[in-house]
Amino acid sequence: MTAQDNGTLDVRVTRLPHAADLPLPGYATTGAAGMDLLAAVQEPLDIPAGGRALISTGLKIALPPGYELQIRPRSGLALKHGITLPNTPGTIDEDYRGEIGIILLNAGHETFTVTRGMRIAQGVAAPVLRVRWTETDQLDETARGAGGFGSTGQA
Repeated sequence: MTAQDNGTLDVRVTRLPHAADLPLPGYATTGAAGMDLLAAVQEPLDIPAGGRALISTGLKIALPPGYELQIRPRSGLALKHGITLPNTPGTIDEDYRGEIGIILLNAGHETFTVTRGMRIAQGVAAPVLRVRWTETDQLDETARGAGGFGSTGQA
């Protein structure tokens, strides 16, 4: 249940009946940071242009304390079809035990069909740091100061 010396993290997973025939999330290459999450839809599901839908993965997980699973879009779906995740990155907290669902947004111009077993998102395991606030009357100065929202002149 903890990070291993070889860079792996043991995570318990329960596959729900509607995902029984689908593989568990996996990495497409040895250098991939994200593992592909699959759609566990029973029938093809159309998402109209401008529409969104919650897509089942058929998986429940138990992350070890101190970790989250970040849910991110797949670049190929975004480029080719305008499919993205409106709450990117989504977060699966260590204490969440419900089914992982993926909110897909069709920002494209045509209806997009989600089919069973389609790679719809990526999951990236990440450590979580807890913040302890220290209230102060003044912050240290920086060259940037309060500039934000494009103030650096960079796109």
